[in-house]
Amino acid sequence: MVATIALPRLMRVGERAFEQLPLLLRELGLSKPLIVTDAYLNGTGRIAQAVEMLALSGINAGIFADTVPDPTVDSVMAGVRSLSNGEYDCVVGIGGSPIDTAKAIAVIGRHGGVPADYKVPHVQDIPGLPIIAVPTTAGSGSEATRFTVITDGSTDEKMLCAGIAYLPIAAVIDYELTLTKPRRLTADTGIDSLTHAIEAYVSQRANPLSDRIALAAMELIAPNLRRVFDDGNDREAREAMMLGATLAGMAFSNASVALVHGMSRPIGAHFHVPHGLSNAMLLPAVTTWSSHGAIPRYARCARAMGVATDDEGDQASVARLIEELTSINRDLQVPTPAAWGISAERWDALVPVMTRQAIASGSPANNPRVPTAEDIAIIYQHIFA
Repeated sequence: MVATIALPRLMRVGERAFEQLPLLLRELGLSKPLIVTDAYLNGTGRIAQAVEMLALSGINAGIFADTVPDPTVDSVMAGVRSLSNGEYDCVVGIGGSPIDTAKAIAVIGRHGGVPADYKVPHVQDIPGLPIIAVPTTAGSGSEATRFTVITDGSTDEKMLCAGIAYLPIAAVIDYELTLTKPRRLTADTGIDSLTHAIEAYVSQRANPLSDRIALAAMELIAPNLRRVFDDGNDREAREAMMLGATLAGMAFSNASVALVHGMSRPIGAHFHVPHGLSNAMLLPAVTTWSSHGAIPRYARCARAMGVATDDEGDQASVARLIEELTSINRDLQVPTPAAWGISAERWDALVPVMTRQAIASGSPANNPRVPTAEDIAIIYQHIFA
């Protein structure tokens, strides 16, 4: 098998890397960015800092600060209109979800249409405007992926958009931007990144390069998840989590995600559960069900995470992995869907719809053990309680 690998052209990684954003744009020959962010970050002074830094370098930036946590068609199209009002030559996404919004704006702003025109099976490799990503959470890894997910509010469908056009040409990876994040967001984004690494490694589309990157991500994330949850000012742990999240993004962008993500997106769309949290709700149960299809691979995950030793057998190592994922959810206070406040009646009514949407996403087909619709429905019912 020949693997096709795609990564950002340039990356600034490390403490205070954010301050090099103007230099990065200059190196890329870009001079008129539209900064895409959210109201919270815009209110913290972080965006004003970016605009001031850029202005001192002779770069005049516009701001679109009306993104929402799970990007919607309406928020993307509002951003496209903002883009059309200026002669911008690139889009800079600052934040978590704002990066996903920025990706869609950059493509639609150049090629036209609406997000539904770009959802899979369509693959958008012809580039839009250049995208520069500045993550402020250690989670999605979107700064290094060729995907974005946009929610259609009229149908509650999370539309996966894929292709090289969504891969940022550059990224700024500065862990200091995560130091002020609250515990719940830290936990959810952290488990999201761990899910990316595990799914990339066990995916049927894994390759030798994505394998090594995924294992390295697990080695960074697993020992530091609880540390950043317990102490958000633990700089060493924050740095490890930020690097791990980016590596996990690289891994799944060049392999794929699998059943957890396929089942997670409908939960987020219908019940407005944050993406990382819905992944966390599913990860132990899906891993338990899927592990029979790739026991040696899941065992290797356990060893990379430091919960099993090299001299333990694969079956015992997988048992330790499942035990650890369950323990992480307990220690990071991950609620069940019921504890989140979802009614049993509405959940049961939507299980058939969520099952169809999960299968239609294509992600379950990458799973080491490919589920039937009945299997997916049973897992949905299992995690509810």
